[in-house]
Amino acid sequence: QVQFVESGGGLVQPGGSLRLSCAASGIMFRIYVMGWYRQAPGKQRELVAHITSGGNTNYADSVKGRFTISRDNAKTTVYLQMNSLKPEDTAVYYCNMYGSERGWGQGTQVTVSS
Repeated sequence: QVQFVESGGGLVQPGGSLRLSCAASGIMFRIYVMGWYRQAPGKQRELVAHITSGGNTNYADSVKGRFTISRDNAKTTVYLQMNSLKPEDTAVYYCNMYGSERGWGQGTQVTVSS
């Protein structure tokens, strides 16, 4: 069955950086557009970025220029490099198949605070 395991979150000061990883299994990873999503307390889950199998990327305006999504099809893993973090980036971060979302993982908590 489909499974996503997110990791790499933590507590970081404003302006800091984190690199998230998401290992996927149970899917033909290389054919899917993969996305990173986040959900802040009291808010709906939102799309942060997505990446095609060929490496084309798209970002939410709120993270453009600060976050970079990448993928390794051989390792069935998608990454999110987050720089210049802000308190409003605090959320639980998830990955999934963009447009075919199912089988959500537990996510990884990112907290940006001084």
